[in-house]
Amino acid sequence: MAEIFRAYDIRGRYPDELDEVTAKRIGNAFIRLLAAEQIVVGRDMRLSSPALARAFIEGAVEAGAEVTDIGMVSTPLLNYAIAAGKFDGGVMVTASHLPGEMNGFKLAREDAVPLSGDRDLPLLETLTDEEPVVRAAGSCRRTDMLDDYIGKVAGFVRSPGPLTIVADAGNGMVGPEVPRLFERVPAWRLIPLYLEPDGRFPHHHANPLDPKTTQELQERVVAEGADFGVAFDGDGDRCGFIDERGERVREDLVTALIADYLLGENPGATILYDLRSSRAVVEAIEMAGGRAVRSRVGHAFIKALMREEKAIFAGELSGHYYYRDMGYADNGLLTMVLVANILAASGQTLSELIRPLERYPSTGEINLAVRDPSAVLAVLEARYRDADLDHLDGLTIGYPTWWFNIRPSHTEPVVRLNLEAETRDLMDGKVQEVLSVIRTADPAAREV
Repeated sequence: MAEIFRAYDIRGRYPDELDEVTAKRIGNAFIRLLAAEQIVVGRDMRLSSPALARAFIEGAVEAGAEVTDIGMVSTPLLNYAIAAGKFDGGVMVTASHLPGEMNGFKLAREDAVPLSGDRDLPLLETLTDEEPVVRAAGSCRRTDMLDDYIGKVAGFVRSPGPLTIVADAGNGMVGPEVPRLFERVPAWRLIPLYLEPDGRFPHHHANPLDPKTTQELQERVVAEGADFGVAFDGDGDRCGFIDERGERVREDLVTALIADYLLGENPGATILYDLRSSRAVVEAIEMAGGRAVRSRVGHAFIKALMREEKAIFAGELSGHYYYRDMGYADNGLLTMVLVANILAASGQTLSELIRPLERYPSTGEINLAVRDPSAVLAVLEARYRDADLDHLDGLTIGYPTWWFNIRPSHTEPVVRLNLEAETRDLMDGKVQEVLSVIRTADPAAREV
């Protein structure tokens, strides 16, 4: 069963790796792990999600829990429900942006604190392997929290000026939420793309990081003369933006844009950024009077560090944006609202707002299959031993005019490289240099 327990959640191919029997055992173990009395369960639109959710609920009820089933929802709505309903924990049945044959569980304690990969998930795996406990039967009831949630998100609208927004839900779980939000902001004109939840993903996978999935959105933004476009992932906790020219916007630069805006409302506040982000992000936070704190990659680490540092906001290169005022959780729909606020208040286009932040050329994330990630990192550290080095997450090599981070995957023999420099020529030269060092360490290394 170890192959489905990942660093941050549980994922597997249905039904070969994750089926109803396993889901029921996980539900039972989850209640025992948390000593929970009341939990909330949501699911996405995948074809296997209803069966897996029912099985999880059966296991939880057998363990004596009172379960509130909120049906087909986004992960941000599920996180909102955990905190607003004061539940002992909750689970979202989803595989996020992965293909339709995959499924899994995102699990959280009270206040939507995710189970940790270093302690909670290994303990849950151990409990799942044990014989399930059958106590006095619990119960299950159905409820709907969509209106409450949309009201919460709409409460962040500050500048409801006239905007045209193309929203592509990718047949994922933000689809039903988008029109309900726009009903509350009549000045916004919605151009919908694939808002109907469909676990077959008939048009494209719901992964805004993949440029192939945003091609139609980019074309539609230009055709409609829209102010911007937004693409969501399958469960709604990530998003990516398209500017008015139909160009993709770098996700880390959106972090800088939102940080500057939020610091106007919260002077001197702390903002987190993941260590793959551009130096322009740190500079923007500090220029706005904020305190910038680097974080490891991954939602469990970021959410924990946000609480520890009392941060109001955090952003990841992967398009996850986290908000203190939404329970330290990532939320794609709220991110769309804030970008709309910024545009309406500034009177500028999205490309005009982003352009000053695009001062450092970046490679984006390069994934390389290698035989021994640890050996590759050791060779790189030896080669660049005169740099500023840190090991917060993988290895970060820093020089005054360029830097890179390289991180091993948690689940496969792959390393992920991000490199940035002051000029494009320097970036091109340094990335070839670093790749050459990697291939010296592992001649079989290849991009994947």
